Amino acid sequence: MTDSDKIMAFAGAIAAAIAVLAWVGDRRRMKRTDLDRVGFMPWTSVFFFALMAAVLLLGVAGKDMFRG
Repeated sequence: MTDSDKIMAFAGAIAAAIAVLAWVGDRRRMKRTDLDRVGFMPWTSVFFFALMAAVLLLGVAGKDMFRG
């Protein structure tokens, strides 16, 4: 594993952590009891882009594991 693969794996792990945080935030927003307190953070968009970044970065970083 090269240094660039390690950097991409670390960035992918951080993106995955952000995706989990955004998923929790989105669930809390959907389960709120006071419907008038909408909030301003676009949790769904944050989740989507963080998950896409995590999948791409971790996929590129792990490409050597599946090479023959």
